[in-house]
Amino acid sequence: MGIKNEDILFLGETDIDIIEEAIEKITPKLVIIDSIQTMYSDEISSSSGSVSQVREITSKIMRICKEKAITTIIIGHVTKDGNIAGPRVLEHMVDVVLYLEGERYFSYRILRGVKNRFGSTNEIGMFEMQNKGLVEIHNPSSVLISERDDNPPGSIVVASMEGTRPLLLELQALTAQSVFGLPRRTANGMDYNRLTVLIAVLEKRAGLMLGNQDVYLNVVGGIKINEPATDLGVVLAVASAFKNISISKEIVAIGEVGLTGEVRSVNMIEKRLKEAEKLGFKTCIISENNKKLLKEELKLDIIGVKNINEAMKFLKLK
Repeated sequence: MGIKNEDILFLGETDIDIIEEAIEKITPKLVIIDSIQTMYSDEISSSSGSVSQVREITSKIMRICKEKAITTIIIGHVTKDGNIAGPRVLEHMVDVVLYLEGERYFSYRILRGVKNRFGSTNEIGMFEMQNKGLVEIHNPSSVLISERDDNPPGSIVVASMEGTRPLLLELQALTAQSVFGLPRRTANGMDYNRLTVLIAVLEKRAGLMLGNQDVYLNVVGGIKINEPATDLGVVLAVASAFKNISISKEIVAIGEVGLTGEVRSVNMIEKRLKEAEKLGFKTCIISENNKKLLKEELKLDIIGVKNINEAMKFLKLK
C-alpha cells in the first residue's frame, strides 16, 4: 500500500487487558481495533463476540481512550443485510457510526455516516478500490457518467442527493416485446415497486402501451437510489427506450412524479442544478414549482414542466 511510516505500530492480540496495557504505555494518537468481535476479556466467561463481551470490551476501550483523549476506531462486522453483526449495543455506545458500503462486482465504495454525536450524518465519501487500497474520488458525478460517449435511446442523467452531496447518475432503460403473457419488470439500483408504479403512470397518463413489454431499468455504477427526485428520469428513460428516440446527452431530468402524472418539486434543487452546470450540461427539466422558486442565476436552460406529458413533448417523445 506504499505506507512508509515508522510511527505505525501493530499488536497481534485479542486479549483486551494486554491491549489496554499497551495503550496506556504508548499513548498513541489513534487506536484501531480490528475487529471488536474477536476481542475477549478473561473477566467474562462467555465466548468472543457475545453481547456481554462486546459491551464490556467497548466500555473498557471508551474509558481509557476518553481519559487519555485518544481517537479510537472500532471495526465491526456487518451481516449480509448490511446491519452490524451481533449485538447492536456497540452502535449505541460509540459516538460515530460509519458504514462502508459497496457492491461485490463494482470497485466503488461509499462511506456513509449513520450516527454522529458531533455533527450531521448527511455527508458521504466515495472511494475506488485500487491496487494500493481505497483512493478518494473527488468528483463522483464525473466518474459515474464518464462513459456516455454515444447517445442511445433509453439513457438519461438524473441528479440524486446523497445526504447534502449531489450525485449525477445515468439511468438506462430497455423495453422488449414480452414472450410470455406476464411482462417482466426488473430494476437494478432502485426500488422495484417504484418502477412498476411509474410504468403504470406512463400507461394511464401518457398513453404508452407497455402492457406487452418487458421493462428493464439499471442505475449505472452500482449506486442505489431511493429518493423520488429521480422519478422523472425513470419515466423519460422508459419512454425513450419504448419510442426508440434518443435523449440529448446535455439534458438532466429532476422531479418527483405523482400518480396523476404531475411533476412535483424536490428539495435542494439549486445544489443539483449547480452540479449539472459544473459538469457541462446545458438543459435541465424540472418541476414548474421548482423553477418559480429559483433564486440564483444559472447558465443552464431551465425547462419547467407541470406533468410528464409536457416533459415528453419537449423531448419529442410524444
